[in-house]
Amino acid sequence: MANLDLFGSNKSIEWTTPRRLFVELNEEFNFTLDPCCTEESALCDRYYTKKENGLLQNWSGDVVFANPPYGRNVGVWLEKAYNESRNGAVVVCLVFSKTDTSWWHNYAMRADEIRYIRGRLKFGNAKHSAPFGSAILIFRNHGNGRDTDED
Repeated sequence: MANLDLFGSNKSIEWTTPRRLFVELNEEFNFTLDPCCTEESALCDRYYTKKENGLLQNWSGDVVFANPPYGRNVGVWLEKAYNESRNGAVVVCLVFSKTDTSWWHNYAMRADEIRYIRGRLKFGNAKHSAPFGSAILIFRNHGNGRDTDED
């Protein structure tokens, strides 16, 4: 995502993914799609910017890395990640670990795996670390479109 001043005006809700973290995850997952980035911050050959609106695109069959905008719509992005995993995608999301929020309980807790990141990440060209801890949410390809507790 685009750079911003983490502790300044916070005019943007887009946080540039730490390169080292992405490289480590990409070695494990081999990502094919970055659905929520800018032209400058795209991490995959296939990507969607705000203009293409990744929320409206089909992710099924892809291995997706998503660092969603950290605003009020983060829950919408996680709902999309969860639903796309039900339709054949593997989706790995980098999010703040905000366990007190509705989006966390409604969607993050549905992830097949949650990896909490020790310490706080430093995003993009920020001078300081993030104000919250972060987590990696992994929604595995279930490919059946069912929403049951048996999966």
